Amino acid sequence: MQNKFLFVITLFVLPIICFGQNDTKKNEGVLGDANIVIQDSISRKPIDPLSPSRAAFYSAILPGLGQAYNKKYWKIPIVYAALGTGLYFYLDNDKEYNRYRDAYKRRLAGFKDDEFYGANTDGSPFATPLISNDGLIRAQESLRRNKELSLLITIGIYALNIIDANVDAHLLQYNVDDNLAVKPHFDFNEYNATTNLGLTLNFKF
Repeated sequence: MQNKFLFVITLFVLPIICFGQNDTKKNEGVLGDANIVIQDSISRKPIDPLSPSRAAFYSAILPGLGQAYNKKYWKIPIVYAALGTGLYFYLDNDKEYNRYRDAYKRRLAGFKDDEFYGANTDGSPFATPLISNDGLIRAQESLRRNKELSLLITIGIYALNIIDANVDAHLLQYNVDDNLAVKPHFDFNEYNATTNLGLTLNFKF
């Protein structure tokens, strides 16, 4: 009974061992004859040094075009919403400024029929205007200040649109692979049985 058991094990195990040896030799021959050299390498995209300048130029010509060049399409609505808001407040303040200025000019000309003077039910002007001349002057100064501030903010948003396109194009080509890295350094000193900590800068060509 024991001999039969050994015979069955030998019958199944021996072909597996032989097959494994043949497969190993086959692989060794292929690798040895072909002289295959396996090298761990990191492929990089080529860097375009003019890409940031090109993106900034496009955004200067048409806001949002540099963001489209960088394939950051989600930023385009933000750029136009910010610019549109600045322009809206500028135009609104300019319109109100012109209203108060025209009324003030008519009062200087001797008229009392402007919209800020007020009138009785019979159409005759009030004895005292609703907004005095000093009030019209203060309103003009405040609206002119708001108008200039809105214009400066709009110009600032336009400049930020150009800067964003330029910086974004730089960051898209920023080198973050292992060929250039700063890593913590840990070393065991065998002479005095102490450990040394530090940073190592790796730069590989």
